[in-house]
Amino acid sequence: MFGPITLPFGVKMLFNTVKLKPGVSFDQVELAVGEMCMVVNERYGGEKGGFIAGQVFKFSGFVSDEGSFTDSKASDDHYAIVTYWRSFEDHEKSHADDIFKQKFDALLALCSETKELGYDLLWQGEAKAS
Repeated sequence: MFGPITLPFGVKMLFNTVKLKPGVSFDQVELAVGEMCMVVNERYGGEKGGFIAGQVFKFSGFVSDEGSFTDSKASDDHYAIVTYWRSFEDHEKSHADDIFKQKFDALLALCSETKELGYDLLWQGEAKAS
């Protein structure tokens, strides 16, 4: 559950940004996120429904001077839930599940905004060993 992941080429990636309501900390939503992820893994993992892997990130506050081409170098505090699927249809089926919806609703009650965007994998590679 907390180890490295391997992604097959051709996966679909869903990138969900989550902004918490003022005064809410990640400690307060950690259980809701964990339960939501567990439901997806147990009910839709692998051949059961197309879920391959997932990650949760907290915005560190770092904004790259070299990689950001905008006047604004600020970004709101947020979290990212990144999941990998065989297809967008598999993802949507999992999120229409009543048990998942209950867990997701618990997270939404603590959020001011969420947005989930889907991406097609076009390239992947690892650094060459020295």
